[in-house]
Parts: sequence; C-alpha cells; structure tokens
Amino acid sequence: MIRKVIFILAIIGFFSQENSLQAQDPQFSQYYAAPLYLNPALVGINQKGRMGINYRTQWPNLDANFETFSTYFDYHFEDYYSSAGLLFTRDREGIAGLTSTSVGLLYAYQLQLNYNWTFRPGVQASYYFRDVNFDKLTFGDQFDNTGLVRDVTGETFNTGLNARFFDLSFGGVLYNPSLWIGASLHHVLEPNQSIAGGNAPLPRKFSVHGGYRIPLNPSTTKTGIGERSITPSFNYRTQGDFDQLDIGAYFTLNPILVGLWYRGLPIKNLDGVVNNESIIFMIGMQTNRTTFGYSFDYTLSDLGIGTGGAHELSIAYSYS
Repeated sequence: MIRKVIFILAIIGFFSQENSLQAQDPQFSQYYAAPLYLNPALVGINQKGRMGINYRTQWPNLDANFETFSTYFDYHFEDYYSSAGLLFTRDREGIAGLTSTSVGLLYAYQLQLNYNWTFRPGVQASYYFRDVNFDKLTFGDQFDNTGLVRDVTGETFNTGLNARFFDLSFGGVLYNPSLWIGASLHHVLEPNQSIAGGNAPLPRKFSVHGGYRIPLNPSTTKTGIGERSITPSFNYRTQGDFDQLDIGAYFTLNPILVGLWYRGLPIKNLDGVVNNESIIFMIGMQTNRTTFGYSFDYTLSDLGIGTGGAHELSIAYSYS
C-alpha cells in the first residue's frame, strides 16, 4: 500500500517540476458575473456596494472533475473616486483532491476622462494556500475481491504537503455607457506553487475582454418598458502554453437574461486536434438589486458530453 502512496506523491511531484505540464487557473463561463475574478479594475464598478457568489462544477460524471467556488464583496467610495473589495476563491481539481484557496484584497481608482469615458486602473494582492486532500483518495487496504469494504485506510503518510505564497495582479478598464474594454495580468510574481518540493512557477495569465450594449427599445423612462438589449462580449486569455477565447452575446429582456457563447480557438490546433471546447447556454433573471444566472457548457471536444459538461451558478446583490 505504501507503494501506492509513493506513486501518488510521485505524480504530484511530476506535476510540480519546472518542465512538467503547467497548471491553469480555473475559469468561469459567466465571466461577466465574476467581475473581481476577471479583472481587479472591475471592483466597485457598479458605483454601489455589491456582494456575489459564483459556483462551477466541471465534468461531474468523471472522477477527475473540477469544482470552483468564489465569493466577493466590494464597495465604491464616491467621495474618494475609489473602490475596494475582497475576493475569496477555492478550487478543487482532480481525483487526487488537489485544492487551492486564495484570499485577495482589491483596489481601483476611477478617472473621469470626459463626459462619456471613464478609465479605472486596479490592483489585487492575494495570498494562496494549496494542499492535497487525502480524504479523497482510496488505498488497497480498503478493498477486497468484492470491492470497497472500509471507509478509512490504515496506511500512514505525510499529510503536510502544501504551499503558501503571495501574489499580485493588475488590470484596467475603459468604458462609456455602452462600450467597455479591459485587460488584466494575474500572477505577476509567478510564485512557486509546488507542494512537493522543486520549482513550479505559476504562469502569468493575461486576459483581454470587452463588450458592447446595443439597445433594442427606446428609453425605458419614456415607454415604461423594461430594458431590451443585446450585448456581444468576448474574453481572450492566455496562460503558459494555454490560450482560449470565449465569444458570444447575452440578451436582456427585462427581467429575463439569455446568453449564448462559444469557447475555443479553432484557428489553433492542439496536437493536430482543432481547439473546439464547448457551447455555453445561459439563462438568468434580474431585479433592481439581485441578479441570478445559470449556465451549462455543452462539451464539443473529444471528451464528449458524457463528461457531464459543466454547470455554473451566479448570484449578485447590489445595495446603496
């Protein structure tokens, strides 16, 4: 049984070495509904106080699945042209129970360039904790020829494998009432994330994102009709050898929200395979203060829909 433990630790060590596969950050399909996670410059951008929750489960039909939870709080200080916020994120990946937890403090300053245009630079300072959850593993002494017979292993092993590190991220966004475009750079310090020794720098992640709101009805103050609009948007990101593009649109038929996106980069092949990942469907509802969204990623890649795709929930609440 000890051999199995050593094998698992060897695998962990392999993925922690300098020349191994580099890990990527978890992603949210509803990137517009996870604003602080997307770009530190978006903290407090609604000019109010706000809190929100994002939850994603990917490939739920596989043992090697991924689960991400994030919650945030932010507030805009109008008299100081400043916004501040707090972001908590926890990600569990793979059958080995690898987990990553981070807490980030965010700040953005608001510059009114002219009557229409506003620019916001932002910064995020984060602290990370990564470890292996051995409770997710099973060992040979828990089985006999009929299958699993006991819930707890009698094996003893080192459960203190973890990594702690500090990181910085920067971002900026330029916007007017209809158009916005932003960019962010995460993991500026490229900290060592290895939990089993060696050197495993967390690659910098660069993202460019934007959108344009197209109204489909006259002013709601004149008609008394809720908002009707279509908002094309995109999010391109690259991290290490990985790059991806989300592109699509969401439709606002107040109070209903409907969205459709494509994720992939078909102009780039991965080992001869076209990089088509998924089609994303979203439905949601919004009130004056609360927005709720649910999305499903329909897998287009060779993994197939048998993986269960990905399910995502978002809730945001705004207050004065």
